Amino acid sequence: MSGYDTSAVARVVVGVSGSLGSVTALRRATSLARRLGTELWAVLAWEPPGGDLAARRSPDAGVPVEQWQRLAGQRLTALLDEIFDGYSPGIPVRAVVVRGAPGPALVATADRENDVLVVGAGRRGLHRAFSGRVCRHCMAHAVCPVLAVPPSPLESELLSVHRRNTWHLRMDLRRL
Repeated sequence: MSGYDTSAVARVVVGVSGSLGSVTALRRATSLARRLGTELWAVLAWEPPGGDLAARRSPDAGVPVEQWQRLAGQRLTALLDEIFDGYSPGIPVRAVVVRGAPGPALVATADRENDVLVVGAGRRGLHRAFSGRVCRHCMAHAVCPVLAVPPSPLESELLSVHRRNTWHLRMDLRRL
């Protein structure tokens, strides 16, 4: 973000889903908002199970949309409480629940030129071709600067442990 006038930042908007990448992005967005002295908007995007088309076809089937909205709000509140561990981050935080796909929802929320949108950059390596759609959408369509936060090194370690356990591979004891 070099060359960007940080004194004109209105708010820092970050996508939160509960994934390790979104937790890393939230932590980076929190420190950025604290440094800039601006408000942090934590956004959770949600869609009805089966998508909007299924909800429009049979609106009376299953759980009402208002209840899904309420559950999404509860999930976001629980995520923020868990991530901040009950402590105040020292800046104003607004929890925003938006109905829609994550990429378009984040772009619609960070709709001012003086906002900063923070998103997780997705996975590394071969998986990157199949993930990171939200990040790519935001970088292509946002009207404000987008900060793509790379995954934490801990995330790749956790994925390798998960992969080893899934395939019942032996642990390399020389690395311990």
